[in-house]
Amino acid sequence: MLETVCGDPRKIALDEDTMDSSVDWPQSPRSQAPRAKRASIPGGKGLAWIAGLFVSLIAVIVTTVMAVALAASVVVIAVMGAALLLLAPLALRARRAVKAKADPGPQLLEARHVGGHSWVAYGWDRRR
Repeated sequence: MLETVCGDPRKIALDEDTMDSSVDWPQSPRSQAPRAKRASIPGGKGLAWIAGLFVSLIAVIVTTVMAVALAASVVVIAVMGAALLLLAPLALRARRAVKAKADPGPQLLEARHVGGHSWVAYGWDRRR
């Protein structure tokens, strides 16, 4: 059946230069439809150029603002890191300089039983 539709399959040329142009190949319905005219832009191509330039300008401005914001955040991070590195030795020196007070011994509190599991303590807020 393939031979009746296309002829001998061995004779079908694969190269476009050797193809027979008189063969009536089937066309798709889309290629047979009349071409619709493109809707023209009022003002022609000049308006499209101006709109393209305007949109490009907006993109450049937004990109510039974002780059400046990123650079500013990097600077802030660097300043905070430098401050941390400068203050760390001071904090360590202050930590070594502070000594804990000598343990004054056990502190006794006065407490009175008021019933059940409740007790009231006196003198816990006074300094010695």
